[in-house]
Amino acid sequence: MGYNVSDANSYLVITGGGVDDVKIVKKAWVWPWQKHSRISISPFDFEITLQAMTIEKLQFSLPAVFTIGPDDHIDALCKYAKILTGRAATAATAAATPAKKEATATGRSHVQNIVKGIIEGETRVIVSGMTMEEIFKERQVFKTKVIENVQSELNQFGLRIYNANVKELQDTAGSEYFKFLSRKAHEGASNQAKVDVANAQMIGDVGEAKKRGETRQEISKIDAQTAVLETQRKKEKAKADAELATTRINLDNGINLAKIEADRNAEAKDAALQKDVEIQRAYMELERRRATDLVHAKIERESAQQKADAKFYAENKNADGLLYKQQQDAEARYLATVKGADALVYQQKQEAEASYFRATKEAEASFIVKQKEAEGISEMAKAYEHMSSVLGGPQGLLQYMMLQNDTYEKLAKANAQAINGLQPKITVWNTGDNAGNSSDASAPIRNILQSLPPLLSTINDQTGIAPPSWLAQMGSQQEQPPQSQALVKGKGEKLVNGVDSKS
Repeated sequence: MGYNVSDANSYLVITGGGVDDVKIVKKAWVWPWQKHSRISISPFDFEITLQAMTIEKLQFSLPAVFTIGPDDHIDALCKYAKILTGRAATAATAAATPAKKEATATGRSHVQNIVKGIIEGETRVIVSGMTMEEIFKERQVFKTKVIENVQSELNQFGLRIYNANVKELQDTAGSEYFKFLSRKAHEGASNQAKVDVANAQMIGDVGEAKKRGETRQEISKIDAQTAVLETQRKKEKAKADAELATTRINLDNGINLAKIEADRNAEAKDAALQKDVEIQRAYMELERRRATDLVHAKIERESAQQKADAKFYAENKNADGLLYKQQQDAEARYLATVKGADALVYQQKQEAEASYFRATKEAEASFIVKQKEAEGISEMAKAYEHMSSVLGGPQGLLQYMMLQNDTYEKLAKANAQAINGLQPKITVWNTGDNAGNSSDASAPIRNILQSLPPLLSTINDQTGIAPPSWLAQMGSQQEQPPQSQALVKGKGEKLVNGVDSKS
């Protein structure tokens, strides 16, 4: 058990308790019921010399170097860890360093054998469908096909080709195809070089004469173009001078207008400031006069206030004397009244306390009665809930309560009393095949009632709408035959709930 961390070029492979298949991580806690090992993702160079045969039955030797290693993806690493690592691959490393678990390298012999077999098989398949000329000239296409085919096979092992280098093609033992091909190329190159030298000399002489003529033509052309350009430049200079003069005049006019506008703005601002000064001066004069009038008015008000205060003081003293006398009389009458009122209040207080105590006890008794009634109702509700579950739902409980309280009998009696003595007269017209048969007057009504069950069943099947439970039971419930409430049998005679009765 311990916290394990892998190197930068390796991963931890954990199996055991808590891991469904294989867990590939960089660092993790490893528990006693788990095993772990390290796999390296460092690629290695794999050299191979392949003996192959083209479509023309020409044998050759193909030396190549492949750089192969595990693909740095979790899915590919899981494949590699399960297929290409194990005791056979790590026995030598475990025996050499028993105290430390090294990362399992990808350069094991069994990995090389697998890769060698795949490369040889796929390369031979590709070469057998190409000519020697195609292999020699289209080297990049051949290399791309080899890499793609080999990589498609290595994917199942979680391996990846990082680089592939196909060296020069070589002759096999007893074959001199590339030797003769090289000699042919050398002789052809020598002959072509001689032809190229003579051709180059001819091209040099012709080119020299041609260049001298072109030089004279170019000089004449340049002189003419120079004259035209000088004329255009003079024209452009004159135009620029005219534009410069126009621009200067416009700038001078703008400067003069700006000066005039600045002078006018300064004069307007000066007038506005002068106006503000006059307004402030008038406002100060107004405030000064207003303050003078306010001081005179304040002096007159204070004088009148003092006179009024003196008069009020004299009148107040007279009123105080009269008030004191009245207060003495009122206090005497108040003491007499208070004594009588205290006695009455004490008596009323005693009566109110007795009434309050009696009302409190009555309220407490009423509260206890209501509480007990509420508890009884709660228990009855629980009992009704249990009865509802036993009787199949609220509908069953409702029917049970109606039976207990004789509700059906009361409804029947109420219906009978409602139509008692009505003596209705009913005329029935029969049409159709049974129009002449008047022996059964209730046949039309019976036919209508008999057509209701299939009609209600069809509506329920097509729309899912069920009739009320008092009319008919649908689905798996047992259908109860509808009871006729009142069928008139004759004058003054009726049928109530299937029983004849006389009005």
